Amino acid sequence: MPKSGGGAYKWVWGKTQDRWRYPEGQRGWNPLLAHLLDTGATARELWDRYLPDNVRTVLTEAFGGGDAATARAVVPFLAALHDLGKAAPAFLRQFDQRDTRSHLRKARQVWEEEARSHGVPLPATWEGLYWAHHQHITAATLPRLLGCDCPVANGQRCRAPEHQGLYDVAYALGGHHGHVPGAETVGTAAIARGGANWDKVRADLVEVTAAMLGVDLPHLAAAVAPVKPAALIHLTGLVILSDWIASNDDRYPYADLADSDEAWWQAAQNRAKDALTALCLDRWKPTKATWQQLWPGTEPRPVQAAVMDLMPPAGPTLVVVEAPPASGKTRLALWCAHYLASRNGYQGLYIAMPTKADTGRIAEEVKQFMQAAVADGDATLAVVQADAIEQQIVYDLIDAERPAQEKSSPLDALAAGALNTLESDEDEHDPAGTSAADEHRGRDRAVMDPWYLNRCVGLMATFGVGTIDEVMLAAQPSKHWMLRLFGLSCKTVVIDEAHAYELYQQDLLGTTVQWLADAGSSVVVLSNALPAAVRTALTASWCAGLQVEAADAGDEGPVTVVDAAGHVRRGGPLPADAPQNVTTLRLRRQEDPAGLASELLDKARSGGCMGVVRNRVDKAVALYRAALANAAAHGWDESEILLLHEQFQTHQQKSTEERIRSLLGDRAASRPHRLLVITTQGTAQAVDFDFMVSDLAPVDLLIERMGNLHRNPENTGQRRTWCRLPQLDVLFQADPQEPDLPLVEPPRLHPGRGAGNLDGLAYAPYALAATFRTLRSKCDQQGRISLCLPRDAAGLIASVYETRQTGEGTWATLLDRTWNAWLVALAGERLAADDNGVRPYVEGHPATVGWLISGELNGAGERGGVDGLRALPRLSIPPVNAVCLYQHGEELTYDAEGKLRAKFYSDRQLKKGVPPAVERQVKRNLLLHTVSMPGNWFEGNGRLPAPKPWPRRTYKPLDRWNVLLFDATGACVFGLAGRVHYDPATGLRRL
Repeated sequence: MPKSGGGAYKWVWGKTQDRWRYPEGQRGWNPLLAHLLDTGATARELWDRYLPDNVRTVLTEAFGGGDAATARAVVPFLAALHDLGKAAPAFLRQFDQRDTRSHLRKARQVWEEEARSHGVPLPATWEGLYWAHHQHITAATLPRLLGCDCPVANGQRCRAPEHQGLYDVAYALGGHHGHVPGAETVGTAAIARGGANWDKVRADLVEVTAAMLGVDLPHLAAAVAPVKPAALIHLTGLVILSDWIASNDDRYPYADLADSDEAWWQAAQNRAKDALTALCLDRWKPTKATWQQLWPGTEPRPVQAAVMDLMPPAGPTLVVVEAPPASGKTRLALWCAHYLASRNGYQGLYIAMPTKADTGRIAEEVKQFMQAAVADGDATLAVVQADAIEQQIVYDLIDAERPAQEKSSPLDALAAGALNTLESDEDEHDPAGTSAADEHRGRDRAVMDPWYLNRCVGLMATFGVGTIDEVMLAAQPSKHWMLRLFGLSCKTVVIDEAHAYELYQQDLLGTTVQWLADAGSSVVVLSNALPAAVRTALTASWCAGLQVEAADAGDEGPVTVVDAAGHVRRGGPLPADAPQNVTTLRLRRQEDPAGLASELLDKARSGGCMGVVRNRVDKAVALYRAALANAAAHGWDESEILLLHEQFQTHQQKSTEERIRSLLGDRAASRPHRLLVITTQGTAQAVDFDFMVSDLAPVDLLIERMGNLHRNPENTGQRRTWCRLPQLDVLFQADPQEPDLPLVEPPRLHPGRGAGNLDGLAYAPYALAATFRTLRSKCDQQGRISLCLPRDAAGLIASVYETRQTGEGTWATLLDRTWNAWLVALAGERLAADDNGVRPYVEGHPATVGWLISGELNGAGERGGVDGLRALPRLSIPPVNAVCLYQHGEELTYDAEGKLRAKFYSDRQLKKGVPPAVERQVKRNLLLHTVSMPGNWFEGNGRLPAPKPWPRRTYKPLDRWNVLLFDATGACVFGLAGRVHYDPATGLRRL
């Protein structure tokens, strides 16, 4: 080992100062060794405090030969070596290459002179050097430095079985910037390694790092054998997380060259401890609370009690719960996570929702749960989605240490015009995670550092609530997909509303479940009702990940529990024996908006809270306009009629959602005398109506909507006589040529016929036709359908999704045509899921590092990539988002009245340094004033042109966003000029 305090290796730089923040007069670079030690110390601290038992077990088998002490040294050592490829001329030439500041150029000159004087083998000239990414140079050179002495060139893989683990690790470390490289990339990168002199420098770095972390290099190769597929995922995820934490200059200041290697290592360990403490990166320490202590004043319901009885004493577990809405599934999932964390030592939990509409509400429930579920200290709760910063709870969590009277509400502040300020708050956290001392935190257990707002980082939080997209992307080889999968593998993962996913998503969910089973984590799946094929597929995926055969005891019940040995047990009250919620349905022909509005307003003239769910925004808006036009004639006030859909600006959506939940939600303080709420699918969830109307939709969604008539039984006695019995009217559009048939196909799928129903673009026409036929077969002589849930749920689901319906005459023609089209669509979805997903096992063979390869063509999950290779969380056309602004002379405002001035920072201000709190505030303002446009507006015939980003670079960061600029009347004058219009009362519409 080189002597402490000397050697060329110490003068190789690994990081340079940010060119905007670099203070003149200070050294502009940090030694590579210092960053390697910082990363290794962080990985070791994460091993001790963050990694759950299941992940440490996998890593111990893969990198310790079954010995935990060995793995605790080897894994952080490998993590430290992630940037070893920076010790090469190809990387070192980049010092100040893109900067023109004289003092940073001077720092480079000083470094180069000192490096040459200490024996760093820098080239005589920097021109003409072969270039490669440093992470690929790491992959090309590392095996030979860790014990592979086979006669092969650098970058070439040897055939010796005892060395294969070294190459797997090298390739995995080569993916720490997001994409695992292929053999050709690694082989080419070897050309840039710099020759034998640089091999000696890298060897010195490896030896010093091994000595600091206590690794026995001669015996390392024997300890490295990552056979289990999850092992490389865990290693790569841990490396990325450690590197990101250790790259914070504020937490890990640059090393003093006068200090010894041992001093650097000691400092690195101290910094790592402080960093993890500040970021609350500790495993969940669950309390020993009972159900009654978690939710005082409540007792487990029958389904909840059944799960509690069926849970195995320990080990990874799959739980599938099928129960009607308002049956307590969310609390049950939280109890499962608490139980599993207590028994298995999991790091935390993640709840995945179908859409972002309910993430804020669920996060609030998790926050309350944490008060009784976290034993001591603070724990991080993150909202995990790209626009999390728009959520009010995010600011509550960031400001958790502040007194209640100092907390602010983005929506309240918006109404008061307070969001225009660009003044920073001295108490705000910065993006890297610096914060006030922990002793100043308030009573809440839940906190969140702004660091968790960064891409993928939210999944590292102990508690997370987000969309299903993160689960879908975790099994697809896109940028940093290993980090996503690593974050989920440390937790109990809860999949909410599993009935709401398309086949593509269900198949990808099965792939992710396989990975989670292989990793030793647990999964809880919640649904109103699932087709038997979906339930069976989930069980098969779980057992495939465990590499066991399913052993089904043949029990019955709405609860399915599968343990680590593949034993399948079921229980809970059978649907026929459970308490029944009776709902009356009526199938009604769709009428004009004016007639429907008059009927509804007259029906509830004396009182009642009604909900109408339309399949499309234009139908919701038409009904809303008709209701407003008829309100006065029926004695209604316009304030009693609410409209909610996806084409409002975000702040309007959230404000309306909050109002509806405050009036009709589970914890509503007082119920209004009457109310008419007109929504689209996916909005206004978890509320209680007296009467509902819905457009014809697939049967599983109708079951979900029926649940909104039974959420709060205590309201039943308060209902008016006309709506005392829960009723759902289902509106269908009759085929003008065949009046007995519903019109379910859109025009382009209905060749040769003039009529079409655009609802057939939202839902599969066969599912609509089969649902209609199933419901009509249950009609009594008065045309009413009486359904009992949960008793009838399974039969309804099976009739649509598990058996092909047949008919005679025109019904046979419709069912055959839509069935065949559906099969084609489903085959495409299944093929896409097979192509996009990476399974841990195929025909029993474990995934190797070669299966994990990805690149820029695979994209970054939610963006980038090319057709056919990019990772996709769903196959539906994604919406196009744009910021809405108004032009008032030379001023840009957020409102049509011109009161809320939109302030941004310029390039000049950016160079001087914009406070992180200001950056977050500006981004929040933009997100709150963003509108979502359907992706199909920009596809096919008559498509709109892509909206334009703001052209003037004086407005930062507006030039990175699509912008719709309106005049005071709502007419669009820039972005999609003359193509769209915005009305604050009804939202965005296409002209």
